[in-house]
Amino acid sequence: MNKLIVSPSPHVHGGDSVKKNMCGVILALAPALLVSLYFFGLGALIVTLVSIASCVLFEAIIQKYLLKTEISIKDGSAFLTGLLLAFNLPSNLPVWMVIVGAAVAIGIGKMTFGGLGNNLFNPALVGRVFLLISFPVQMTSWALPAKLPMTYTDAVTGATPLGIMKEGLMKGETVSTIMSKLPSLQDMMLGNIGGSMGEISAIALILGGIFLLWRKIITWHIPVSMIAAIAIFAGILHTVNPEHYAGPVFHILTGGVLLGAIFMATDYVTSPMSKKGMLIYGTLIGVLTVLIRVFGSYPEGVSFAILIMNAFTPLINKYVKPKRYGEVIKK
Repeated sequence: MNKLIVSPSPHVHGGDSVKKNMCGVILALAPALLVSLYFFGLGALIVTLVSIASCVLFEAIIQKYLLKTEISIKDGSAFLTGLLLAFNLPSNLPVWMVIVGAAVAIGIGKMTFGGLGNNLFNPALVGRVFLLISFPVQMTSWALPAKLPMTYTDAVTGATPLGIMKEGLMKGETVSTIMSKLPSLQDMMLGNIGGSMGEISAIALILGGIFLLWRKIITWHIPVSMIAAIAIFAGILHTVNPEHYAGPVFHILTGGVLLGAIFMATDYVTSPMSKKGMLIYGTLIGVLTVLIRVFGSYPEGVSFAILIMNAFTPLINKYVKPKRYGEVIKK
């Protein structure tokens, strides 16, 4: 006979669910999606729809025919993975590559580990990094903002601000000279720059982050510690040699820092559980991001930094955890 064991009162139910939180994150991504549709037009729409549909389809197929488990696409996690994957891709990426990225994100990044709640790495970033390593030319041929172009395969392409900075420094140019060639601060805030379709608008991403904090879907610990670490580390380097290292504002507003800090690094499954652990995790992601950007081959380092720290999350959870209730603290 099964016995129902009830813990002592008080009993509180927060009303949260996986589906509710997923819908909250998707809603928070809406401003950034609208900005990408405005600047990249049809390309952004096609990449987004293909990515979402592919992720949902691959998860359903794997669960039904390979794992033979209940199909759980209604929880919204596959939809969110597809949306985040699209946000990490150029808006002019060929459709078949988007499908390959979705297959890797769901098949390898998520379902190989047993599905939602078991994956070690952020699935969308697994798909993105796989595509970047496998198809570096296509993944770094960024469409420039064109405001609703009729086609996307022949979109005008160009380098991102990070790419321009990296290339200029390698040619021996100074930071001040390179900055004069880059989009203005206003363009970086609004999204009138080249890059992955979901990372271009700082304002849209910050609005989404405020919404997530207001809804208590995420806490401040990871975003703030990650952005603060980037600002401090980049600021130190810039102070040491301002003509060779870009300043902290440039690093924060370009590339995937805000998208990564607010929406990728805060993933429940792949980030630490304790607040202290979150601060350590976010700080190290920020430091790794600057190290890769400044001293690595790639101009961007957010995706790699998050995936590296995903691997350390179990270790952080093991050694950085709150004291057990009733535990005697030795003085």
